[in-house]
Amino acid sequence: MKPSSREKYTIDDLIYLMARLRDPLTGCPWDLKQDYRSITPSTIEEAYEVVDAIEQNDLEHLKEELGDFLFQVIFYAQLASEEQRWDFHDIVHLITAKLIRRHPHVFPSGSLQSRRSENEQVTDESIKASWEAIKQGERNTKGKARALDDVPSALPALQRAQKLQKRAAQVGFDWSEPKQVLQKLKEEIAELEQEIDQQPASLDHIQEELGDVLFSCVNLARHFKWDSEQVLRQANKKFETRFNFIETALEQKGIALAEANQGQMEELWKRAKQAPSHD
Repeated sequence: MKPSSREKYTIDDLIYLMARLRDPLTGCPWDLKQDYRSITPSTIEEAYEVVDAIEQNDLEHLKEELGDFLFQVIFYAQLASEEQRWDFHDIVHLITAKLIRRHPHVFPSGSLQSRRSENEQVTDESIKASWEAIKQGERNTKGKARALDDVPSALPALQRAQKLQKRAAQVGFDWSEPKQVLQKLKEEIAELEQEIDQQPASLDHIQEELGDVLFSCVNLARHFKWDSEQVLRQANKKFETRFNFIETALEQKGIALAEANQGQMEELWKRAKQAPSHD
């Protein structure tokens, strides 16, 4: 029954809806065909749509995208529940317990109701040290004691590179300042140039050196405390805006994009870079 204007659906309603979709007799044929692996592409897509709504500052649309993302969690929970593994409430319990455990400065006795004294001061440094110590203890318990063991291999490459670098930095394997990273980046570019100039050139070696350049770029972003994925998304957006400027300008001259020569495009690119509000 549709709720009245003064009541809203609850999380329990969404869980019930998911169970109905997966009902073997009266459910949705598409939903019944899905499994953990088949819906992972949708999970990734929904996560990026959440990020896009935030970056577009479309907070009204963000509400809808968060609902789509929440539905992914509900879907996985339903699959596990059907297999009598665990359900949505187990997910909620696990994340709540983990966050309580990782925030002893907020929940000092390890219970949800406990509070620290208002006079007790905590610092960012102490919080970070405690957080990492607790996470390391969790890794040890899971048999993942090596520093890089639990960095997910399925992460996007830029994000995983940054996470690998951050984890290595926590044990002292790091440059002390961005200029040192920039110097390393220049060295990697020089090595890339050497491989390109080799006769005959080895594509495998060029690819390897290009990977080192990209890895160093991620490291430089990390030293400035920037997320490399976000930095590249901004660069993509800037390129898209400038390229659209070129295409629009050519259309106004009656020139098809495919018919424009390199000189025309280069001149319009320079104009696009000078145009205001294109970054």
